[in-house]
Amino acid sequence: MYQFSYAEIMEEGVAVSKDRERQVLERSIALLQAAVAAGGSYGKEAVEAVYYTRRVWIRFIEDLGNPENQLEDEIRANLISIAIWILKEIERIRKRESTNFQGIIDITTIIKDGIK
Repeated sequence: MYQFSYAEIMEEGVAVSKDRERQVLERSIALLQAAVAAGGSYGKEAVEAVYYTRRVWIRFIEDLGNPENQLEDEIRANLISIAIWILKEIERIRKRESTNFQGIIDITTIIKDGIK
């Protein structure tokens, strides 16, 4: 029977994790785009986009703050700063102080495209 080396298993695990991260970000982008398509109003689409996107970025902050996270410290710090900005924008949208869905879409797309 073929046995996988530890390195192969770890590499596959990282690849699967990165793919999941991309999928989660793609879903967030799709929900935000649906909110924009609905007129950027504060309807069902916006509520769903805000709720989902908020959960995603809170989870990313938790993961980035974990000492076992293998990203370089500078990259982790930069991503946490971006996540905080997104969470602030999401909160402004939730409070009906902003409709900056596109800004969040743009930044999230850049992050998604950077996951390799």
